[in-house]
Amino acid sequence: MYQHHWVGTEQEKLPVGKIVCVGRNYVEHAQELNNPIPCEPLIFMKPSTCYQHFEGRIELDRSLGEHHYEAELALLVGEQIDKHHLQPLSAIKGIGLALDLTLRDEQTKLKNQGHPWERAKAYDGSCPITPFTAVSAVAELENLEFQFWQNDQLVQYGQTNLMIFSFEKLVKSITQFCTLLPGDVILTGTPKGVGKLEDNAYLSLQLNDAPKFDAHLTLR
Repeated sequence: MYQHHWVGTEQEKLPVGKIVCVGRNYVEHAQELNNPIPCEPLIFMKPSTCYQHFEGRIELDRSLGEHHYEAELALLVGEQIDKHHLQPLSAIKGIGLALDLTLRDEQTKLKNQGHPWERAKAYDGSCPITPFTAVSAVAELENLEFQFWQNDQLVQYGQTNLMIFSFEKLVKSITQFCTLLPGDVILTGTPKGVGKLEDNAYLSLQLNDAPKFDAHLTLR
């Protein structure tokens, strides 16, 4: 069963909460899927059943169709944040990396029909996520880099200074309508380079120059 894990020194144990996702937060990613550039954060959610650890083996349901990867930087909420919180970023306690997995064909069909995306985004296991690094150990929260490899090929490279909406803007936008609770996670958007996950693939995620996290994908 999934539980939030920490890198290095053990931090406060937090419950497993909802996943608040941000779409189209990098210009080049919006362009690669022929989507308009948003004027305000595009928000959707995944339930807690989407979590699985990005380590060892990742398993996904083959019968659902092609799973596409979207590597993202993840923020772990450590205390309640509502719209009245004066310093919302002070409540973010951890930084990690995740894959916002997507059934792209299903998403395209739903978008064309004007329907919500949950069938394409909120399925079980669709958020493999690494252990979190304490924010206190990160020098510059707004100047981070991350990378994602599939079978030793670098397929995504993100820089948070290229995000359309900053961390603070995202948290403030989310909490205008939705209170964030301890253990919730915010996925802050994916850079260009999204694509299909291959069966039996070896996957790696890396934040800045920290050690890589590795996993082996199996479609069952």
